[in-house]
Amino acid sequence: MSLTQEEIDALISSGGIPQEETKEEKEKAFPDVISTEKPGASAGDTIYSPLDPKLEMLYDLQLPVSIELGRTNMLIRDILYLSRGSVIEFDKLVSEPVDVLVNGKKIAEGEVVVIDKHFGIRITTLVDPTERLKTIKR
Repeated sequence: MSLTQEEIDALISSGGIPQEETKEEKEKAFPDVISTEKPGASAGDTIYSPLDPKLEMLYDLQLPVSIELGRTNMLIRDILYLSRGSVIEFDKLVSEPVDVLVNGKKIAEGEVVVIDKHFGIRITTLVDPTERLKTIKR
């Protein structure tokens, strides 16, 4: 099965459920749905459990996962003078957690670990699911 980007965006933004269903109908039909009943939460802020059968078609999609150690701005003049052995200083301290980005969106923070000569990330904090959902809808 192949979906276009528009179909994927529509599925994610709608949650795969028609908007006219009531809250009670949704809870009865999808017991794995986690409802966000926080003050100030809008009607579209429903988070679905990874076990929800409506999400199964998305399980095989691949998304880029990257780790951001830090950021900096440099003048073009300084970039042109970079050479082997040059050091670029970032805005984060060594003790600060790194950001875990999925498809360019921050989903977690973690600490860098070394496993058999390979780098890894130990997740220390997950971004609140409501906040993650808000970034998807942008």
